[in-house]
Amino acid sequence: MELKFFVDTQLPPSLAEFFRRRNFNATHVIDYPSGVLTNDKEIIKIAKLENRIVVTKDSDFFDNYILNGYPPSVFLLQLGNIKNSELFSIIDNRLDKIKSIFEKYEKSLIILKRNEIILY
Repeated sequence: MELKFFVDTQLPPSLAEFFRRRNFNATHVIDYPSGVLTNDKEIIKIAKLENRIVVTKDSDFFDNYILNGYPPSVFLLQLGNIKNSELFSIIDNRLDKIKSIFEKYEKSLIILKRNEIILY
């Protein structure tokens, strides 16, 4: 199964590049017509249509996932305000585990914290 990521507005476009450099299919919200003005409803629609995992810091996606089961998969980053280099390092150090979880569970929500990964 190919993992495809959709990076949300509040995260840097370079995160999508980070995923692409690791051979994942990844887009950022700026790659779509509405750009940074793309709302959560549109992001969910795109994620479902393109079978993408929403990568976000926005807890609204957690709520939507728990209440409605959408989007199908969410990668919620709860790391606070950190430098991009630290963000990439934290993800990179856990990328194999994250990948295996998303491959094993077609619909899932992963919360990444500094010292733990939580699966819903």
